[in-house]
Amino acid sequence: MNVIWRTLLVMLSARRRARRYGRLGPAEISRIRLTTLPTDIDLLRHMNNGRYLSLFDLGRWDLLVRTGLWNVMQKRGWYAVVSSETVTFRKSLELWQRFDVESRMIGHDDKAVYLEHRAVVGGEVYARVIVRARMMKRSGGTLSHEELFAAVGRPEGIPEVDAWVHEWAAASALPPTRAQAPSVWE
Repeated sequence: MNVIWRTLLVMLSARRRARRYGRLGPAEISRIRLTTLPTDIDLLRHMNNGRYLSLFDLGRWDLLVRTGLWNVMQKRGWYAVVSSETVTFRKSLELWQRFDVESRMIGHDDKAVYLEHRAVVGGEVYARVIVRARMMKRSGGTLSHEELFAAVGRPEGIPEVDAWVHEWAAASALPPTRAQAPSVWE
């Protein structure tokens, strides 16, 4: 709940930027400027590792709104869920430090879209996350890429997803929701 106000501000700002500067293309990079707040830090006085993922969500909202995908999703009753993500930390973000969240779509496969988010200070990457997200229908079921691309067009200029990302997605996958997934430690 404590990121909800930032989310609303990011969405309002994204709408304003989309009106003023036009929509972003699906392969373009979204950038938002944030500051590490006291609610973001842990006892070691740097940004809490879990907070990065919450703040990268803000970058995803900016990207969805500025590409126009958010409007299409709302009209059609679609939503996205993160199915897996991996984060790598390089440098710590300190209290009151300003940084940019850079976000972009890095590709798709037959079941998911892949995004990359970066925490950047002065052009230098401090942290990076790769996200695998599935598109769902409020009426039930998974949204096919054919339906998605019929509504928004097939994105041009999206790079191929690196092989390691596909390997990571396969290696980190859990059984489908209708299959059993007992907690058995080996």
